[in-house]
Amino acid sequence: MLSAEIVSIGTELLLGQITDTDAPFISRRLSALGIAVYHRTTVGDNRERALATVLQALSRADVVILIGGLGPTMDDLTRDIVADATASPLVRDPALVAHLTQWFAVKNYAITDVILRQADVPTGAIPLPNANGTAPGLFLEKENKIVIALPGPPNELEPMFDAEVLPLLTTRTGTESAVIQSRTVRVVGMGESDAEALIADLMNDANPTVAPYAKLAEVHLRVTSRAATALEADALNAERAAIIRERLGDVVYGEDDTTLENAVVALLKSRRETVAVAESCTGGMLAGRITNVSGSSEVFGVGLVTYANDAKITLLQIPRAVIGGVGAVSPEVAKAMASRVRELSGATYGLSTTGVAGPGGGSDAKPVGLVHIGLSTPTETISVERYFPGGRADVRYRATQAALDLLRRELLKTGMAERV
Repeated sequence: MLSAEIVSIGTELLLGQITDTDAPFISRRLSALGIAVYHRTTVGDNRERALATVLQALSRADVVILIGGLGPTMDDLTRDIVADATASPLVRDPALVAHLTQWFAVKNYAITDVILRQADVPTGAIPLPNANGTAPGLFLEKENKIVIALPGPPNELEPMFDAEVLPLLTTRTGTESAVIQSRTVRVVGMGESDAEALIADLMNDANPTVAPYAKLAEVHLRVTSRAATALEADALNAERAAIIRERLGDVVYGEDDTTLENAVVALLKSRRETVAVAESCTGGMLAGRITNVSGSSEVFGVGLVTYANDAKITLLQIPRAVIGGVGAVSPEVAKAMASRVRELSGATYGLSTTGVAGPGGGSDAKPVGLVHIGLSTPTETISVERYFPGGRADVRYRATQAALDLLRRELLKTGMAERV
């Protein structure tokens, strides 16, 4: 199996001025070909450091893909680096000169020697047509190594890779070609270390591999398989994902692109039930996540942001004495909010959040990160208390995650009871 390394070139990447979306795109495409990516490197627009990076990549990978630095300016060094790294002197390609001359003539721009630098090609390299720009890509095979250089703008790189690079690589993967595919098992309500402990033996296998990743308020378990065909790889992934689901139970809420709100809306739809929300500390984020799901209007009709105490009293009709006695951040108020929004809306379920998101407003009794979540069902109203770490944005997001999961578990529990 071929191995690959991706080298992104550009000081703007190191400075964080732009985000590299090209390398992940290429990694996904290479995986589909069965080409393993073992290293990804970013280096600035410095010829010496970039050359050293490419030479190191060539020492350990069969395919080296360079991104960026193919334009006409003085800091566009990639074609020179490819020439130096492979001992393939640059030569000016007459066909590229003609193409560039015609391209700029159509736009009424004068052709210059600087622009014509883009027609310089390392000896033996194949120029790759650029349908959306002036800088051609490069494909060079030498001494059992493949070097590919691609322009940095995604609107140029992506179509070039699919139209030009993929066919060239496909013919070179040979009989040992394989497909690498992944699926992600999504977990909520269980930490990374606890999830890992339950699947530790699976993580020792070479095919499929299982790797945990901690995300904000949830854990992702990536299952990756290598097989001769996509169908076989997907079957291996499905089998391993089923084992993970069996071991972890109902903390698994979905796979791949399924979000927690997707899962909750799907459950409500399947049961033909509805939910309404009353929010304080989350300020509409909970309703926003639910309504971000296409088709959520079937299960969601009312969301109230009762941020101020007066709003809780006026809109939700929570007695002033209750708020004055126990405070807005309390189990009593969380339950009252959930119960009242359910009654007012006629929804099957009422869901509420009230807490201290910070950074100010906390006390010894009610510190920053304290959140009470209320859930009102047709038979009972409950509240749960949670303490969330992080800054204001993290606390608010974690609160919506916990609220959605509380409702999800209620829907699963009720569904199980109905089936018994």
